[in-house]
Amino acid sequence: MEIQINSRVVGKGRPVYLIAEIGINHNGSLDIAKKLMKVAAEAGCDAVKFQKRDPDVCVPEDQKLIERDTPWGRMTYIDYRYKVEFGRPEYQEIDRYSRELGIDWFASPWDEPSVEFLEGLGVSAHKIASASLTDRGLLSALRSTGKPLILSTGMSTIDEIDSAVELLQGSPLLLMAATSTYPMPPEEANLRTIQTLGDRYGLSIGYSGHERGLQISVAAVALGAVAIERHITLDRSMWGSDQSASLEPHGIQNLVRDIRIVEAALGDGVKRVWPGEEAPRRKLRRFE
Repeated sequence: MEIQINSRVVGKGRPVYLIAEIGINHNGSLDIAKKLMKVAAEAGCDAVKFQKRDPDVCVPEDQKLIERDTPWGRMTYIDYRYKVEFGRPEYQEIDRYSRELGIDWFASPWDEPSVEFLEGLGVSAHKIASASLTDRGLLSALRSTGKPLILSTGMSTIDEIDSAVELLQGSPLLLMAATSTYPMPPEEANLRTIQTLGDRYGLSIGYSGHERGLQISVAAVALGAVAIERHITLDRSMWGSDQSASLEPHGIQNLVRDIRIVEAALGDGVKRVWPGEEAPRRKLRRFE
């Protein structure tokens, strides 16, 4: 099953849809966010993805007043969550800049008010984080938008995925094989679930990776992933929980390059004699 995000059709036989997840790696800075958007566009990615929360809704009451050290000094957790959260002016500039760069943008809403917020900005799709797969209220709100939905399946059982897919029936849906370990060791990738999920649900399957390096994401394409999502950062040493499992600018450039090479190499499965083989064929073959 294909889905369409803006002008791009995503599915089997189509170019792999490459999503650079900025998430909250911007650390509340619009300038950093725009630099990351430019990195993604120049690397050849198709989309950038952010995360959107209403901290009053998302942060548990018993966590709100806990103090923690941050790059901006010691502050309560709720104040920190607001510090790294973009509002309408920032997202309006992200929307404008994405059009300038010619790249899609969307976000993972973590609560129902954030769905309404993103809908007010006219996003073309919504990403559902692995952590939200069992949030039936959020899934229902997203289904009601009628927009294409990209659902990550990390930290989820098959029964939980069954329930989410059933609830989202009727929505244009792309499932993402994923493992929610940060960073993820290779032995937890289990890339064969790309085939497992595709067979079970009859949907196109992508891969959302949290590993270090490029090999696993490239292998996912060879195994049939129609979309790849990876976190990006300007520098892995920057402050933030997602930075260490992110790709720096040269990393995302190399990943896009390698995916496009593998994509071309996969071909159509029809055995043929290529033009470059004709001379060796004439020279080396003995024909009776």
